[in-house]
Amino acid sequence: MTAPEDDIRHMRHALRLAARGLGNVWPNPAVGCVIVRDGRVVGRGWTQPGGRPHAERMALDMAGEAARGATAYVTLEPCAHHGRTPPCASGLVTAGIARVVSAMTDPDPRVCGAGHAILREGGVTLTENVLAPEAARLQAGFLSRLMRGRPFVTLKLATSFDGRIAMPDGESRWITGPEARLHVHAMRASHDAVMVGARTARTDLPHLNVRGIATPRQPVRVVLTRGSPPPMPPEDETHGPLWFMQGELPEIMGELSQRGITRLFCEGGGVLAADLLRAGLVDQVMGYTAGLALGAAARPAIGATDWPSLAAAPRFRLVETRRLGNDLFHRWTPDAP
Repeated sequence: MTAPEDDIRHMRHALRLAARGLGNVWPNPAVGCVIVRDGRVVGRGWTQPGGRPHAERMALDMAGEAARGATAYVTLEPCAHHGRTPPCASGLVTAGIARVVSAMTDPDPRVCGAGHAILREGGVTLTENVLAPEAARLQAGFLSRLMRGRPFVTLKLATSFDGRIAMPDGESRWITGPEARLHVHAMRASHDAVMVGARTARTDLPHLNVRGIATPRQPVRVVLTRGSPPPMPPEDETHGPLWFMQGELPEIMGELSQRGITRLFCEGGGVLAADLLRAGLVDQVMGYTAGLALGAAARPAIGATDWPSLAAAPRFRLVETRRLGNDLFHRWTPDAP
């Protein structure tokens, strides 16, 4: 059954609000909430940096008494457990919300239907699964950590059109133009952590922070090391926490998940890219292709792999492409098995 047009419109509004929390709310999910009364938006909110306050609380505080008898559109089932704040499901009931439209059930065992049950028991009319696929895509990191025990992994590749990321001596600044680089910073801001390999850290001395874009929370910087750690800027107001990690990639992903990371942005270099692909850990590829050729002697975007045949290589499906200045942005997701 298709949801009413107004429900779809208001839920899309809530999803846009939820996206503002990406990269800033881990380990919590990024949730949006819109409260509508008599066809007018009277309250809206999204999960705040650090995970509190929740979206529902922000929207209810904005709506005030206008919440009584209103409809709340929430991108994830309202929480049902007591933490540092009371359950959002109970807060909606207490505020007198008459109807809740929910995008998807929260698979967290502490919630998982209990929030919806609180609403029903409180006399609230409930409509579920409105724009559920869109909500699940937005919650990919939260869902991956909860259900797979690892973050959602984005592999970023900024290359010449012959697939190279640096000259033979390591020179790489700048392959792409300013528009593409600003887009990369926006993507960093929407992820909880940024990861590079030891060689990239030693060669490029990257800051791995967000620049040129306002963000309430800098991403965690994850540097894979073999031996002594490379020099990196210390944590301060413009640089996020710095984590040096060693071990096998699946184990590292598990540890990152345990430490609360839901979305991981992997930036370099070719060895790390190949390792991630071999391990089947890439959930999406974000490519930035510049209009220049560096030649076979330059460093490849993806290091050596051991695919026994063309058929064995992982294939990806193009889901988005656009122009950024003089560069091309393209986003890919793995083909379904």
